[in-house]
Amino acid sequence: QVQLVESGGGLVRPGGSLRLSCAASGSILSIYHTGWYRQVPGKVRELVARVTRGGVLFYADSVLGRFTISRDDAKNTVYLEMNSLKQEDTAVYCCDAESGPNAYWGQGTRVTVSS
Repeated sequence: QVQLVESGGGLVRPGGSLRLSCAASGSILSIYHTGWYRQVPGKVRELVARVTRGGVLFYADSVLGRFTISRDDAKNTVYLEMNSLKQEDTAVYCCDAESGPNAYWGQGTRVTVSS
C-alpha cells in the first residue's frame, strides 16, 4: 500500500507559477498510474494530468500547454508544474496512485489564484 503526501500549494497571482509535489512512501510509485486531480466545492472532481506506469502523459484540455506532470523515480515523487495560472485554477489539488482496482489518495494541497 502506498501513502501519498502533497505539498507546494499556496496563494499566487494570476499568471504566476507553482510546483506541486506528491511524495510517496510504502511502495514504489512507478508501479502505479499516478495523477493529479482538483476539486472545487460544488463541482465534479476533475482529472488534471496523469502519468501512466509506462510514462504516457495525459492532460485535461483546460491545462494543456500550461501544466506539466513529471515523475522522479529516484525521489519516488510526482510533480505538477503549473504555469500561467488563472483564477479558475483555484482548487484543492490531490494526487492519486492506481493499480488495478486499488486507488490511493493524498490529503490534498490548496491552490488559490487571486490578485
